[in-house]
Amino acid sequence: MLSDLEIAQRATLKPIAEIAAQMGLSADDYDLYGSPHVAKLRLESLDKLKDRPTAKYIVVTAITPTPLGEGKSTTTVGLGQAFQHIGKKAIITLRQPSQGPTFGIKGGAAGGGYSQVVPMETFNLHLTGDIHAVTAANNLLAAMIDNRLLRGNPLNIDVDAITWKRVLDVNDRALRQIVIGLGGKTEGGVTREAGFDIAVASEVMAILALTTSLKDMRERFGRIVIGLTNDKKPVTAEQIGAAGAMTVLMKEAIRPNLLQTLENTPAIVHAGPFANIAHGNSSILGDMFASKCADYLLTEAGFGADIGAEKFFDIKCRNSGLSPDAAVLVVTIRAIKAHSGNYKVVAGKPLPPALLEKNVRDVEIGAANMIKHIENIKLFGVTPVVAINAFDSDHPEEIEAIKRIAVEAGALGASVARHWADGGRGAMELAEMVVTACDKPNQFKFLYDVQLPIKQKIEAIATKVYGAAGVSYEPLADRQIRDYEANGFGKLPICMAKTHLSLSHDPTLKGAPSGFTLPIREVRASVGAGFIYPLCGEMRTMPGLPEHPAAEAVDIDENGNVVGLF
Repeated sequence: MLSDLEIAQRATLKPIAEIAAQMGLSADDYDLYGSPHVAKLRLESLDKLKDRPTAKYIVVTAITPTPLGEGKSTTTVGLGQAFQHIGKKAIITLRQPSQGPTFGIKGGAAGGGYSQVVPMETFNLHLTGDIHAVTAANNLLAAMIDNRLLRGNPLNIDVDAITWKRVLDVNDRALRQIVIGLGGKTEGGVTREAGFDIAVASEVMAILALTTSLKDMRERFGRIVIGLTNDKKPVTAEQIGAAGAMTVLMKEAIRPNLLQTLENTPAIVHAGPFANIAHGNSSILGDMFASKCADYLLTEAGFGADIGAEKFFDIKCRNSGLSPDAAVLVVTIRAIKAHSGNYKVVAGKPLPPALLEKNVRDVEIGAANMIKHIENIKLFGVTPVVAINAFDSDHPEEIEAIKRIAVEAGALGASVARHWADGGRGAMELAEMVVTACDKPNQFKFLYDVQLPIKQKIEAIATKVYGAAGVSYEPLADRQIRDYEANGFGKLPICMAKTHLSLSHDPTLKGAPSGFTLPIREVRASVGAGFIYPLCGEMRTMPGLPEHPAAEAVDIDENGNVVGLF
């Protein structure tokens, strides 16, 4: 089979004007962006779309993945293409890829095989520069904070309590913890410890994904808390004087990007927050457009349903007001068998030969993870459909076992999807199942009431979604929770930061662990984005590097050690 790049380069693309016309948009609703195949949508066009019917809303999520990923993005693209084969009008919405992870450009963000968003080169190489705008806005605020310190610190900022970091869209470990201001006050400013995060982990990116208008984005930037005063009061970007300038830098980035799939299905690609340290979903604005321009809207949520889908339901839908009609749970034979605990899957290494052999018993054991994710989706009153992302090495008996177990667990059905090899035609049965699921009565509900105290919200997620018996809090986390509630931040939703490789906080615990205590080491606030994010798990250390919470691990090596921290 041809490589992804070769397939993409042989694609027959339509001018983006034709794709927009499929959505019922005119030339007044978008601007071309450096290519006849890429456009930015105009926010003012949302007003004229508001009276149109709202599309059925489908989230594509997955079981707990192996380090290889199980194909959510590819399934989202393939399923979007499949809808046109069954006579339905669909649009997909995806996150933008980051160039930053350890092994280069974020793989899989554009799909793969014959289910891709194109043009590939444009998609993977910075797209329309939105992430660069996030970087610029974030670092403008950082520079203005240090300028305030240099100019006499009129806000009485506690230098040791500044939480705002600079960012780059690259995983540069040498910059994670640094000392700045070494040139002295005339050349370098105030000397203090600081650091860099990856750009997609910036609160600016989270705000881009959750905002609903330019006005709303400006207000959110103003609410960003950058640290504390010496008397423990929050300091905001509004007080620093940066919020307006940040908005100017982001005025083009806020506009969703319109592309297409290999089969010319419209694809809106916008915002790229990670799912293990942020909420892991594409922009609300992208979904607002798509929901008024098709009959079905499919969007992808990062990592497993315990992370991306939970945050989709409890954070994204709470902010957007859009209600999901169905969920697609992507599974692979390899991931289910890995959850038996009998195999170790390592990124960059061949799969264990035994994993490729027929073993229905290991499928039945590992399916406990799938069952838990089906239960989690149903907690929100949403109907799940299981998509078996097929590989040539899969055995029919194993596939039949998954289908049986999925239905017994409460899924509407399970379909073998071959969209990677066959494009949209390979996911037609899955598309028909999703249509049926969307037609079921919708009883969508949030997991918790945001008015509850912070600890009660954390414990609802830990016990109901992860399977924990309870939660423990380090003294630092306890103190932070008290301070946030005292400062009026206690009514925000929760965005848990934890490993994506287990339902628990421990990446080595496979299947559906239960009875464990979820440790919360630290709790942080993204007040502008509008959520509290607890850091789950114990601290891990790496030689020559400071301690980091395991919750922020993106890459874990074959021995379970954290090697990529964002």
